[in-house]
Amino acid sequence: MASPRTVTIVALSVALGLFFVFMGTIKLTPRLSRDAYNEMKRAYKSYIKALPGLKKMGISSILLRKIIGSLELACGIVMTLVPGRPKDVANFILLLIVLVVLFFHQLVGDPLKRYAHALVFGILLTCRLLIARQPEEQFEKRALSSDGDRLSHRNSASEKNKMKVS
Repeated sequence: MASPRTVTIVALSVALGLFFVFMGTIKLTPRLSRDAYNEMKRAYKSYIKALPGLKKMGISSILLRKIIGSLELACGIVMTLVPGRPKDVANFILLLIVLVVLFFHQLVGDPLKRYAHALVFGILLTCRLLIARQPEEQFEKRALSSDGDRLSHRNSASEKNKMKVS
């Protein structure tokens, strides 16, 4: 049977991967949702206006949206389908993208409801990365010690409730 750590990592990887595949696809094409696509276009235009340095470097709102969307799509596919170390790399890249997007939202003064999803998924990416990077032995020792603590508390509580008969 798979360990709880493995189940957690797989579940988070698939859920996060599918979310970022979806979000990356929305940034790249209007096929899934024309309204969401148009909203993304509008948002990235405001990001470029707020950061004139990007425009000076030759990065348009279209290019920025396509770069971020492509990275999200590629990393989402890796998180969903590819086993091993590449998932951790994709996780880290997605975490950086989420931080950049949060910076953009703060820069243009968006209300919390516009970027709350980015906060939540940033926290989930951080949790997945921390769990994945934790050594298996350390995880098992913690699980055993916490189970052992519970067992010793149960035993001492049951001993207190026993009456001594002489």
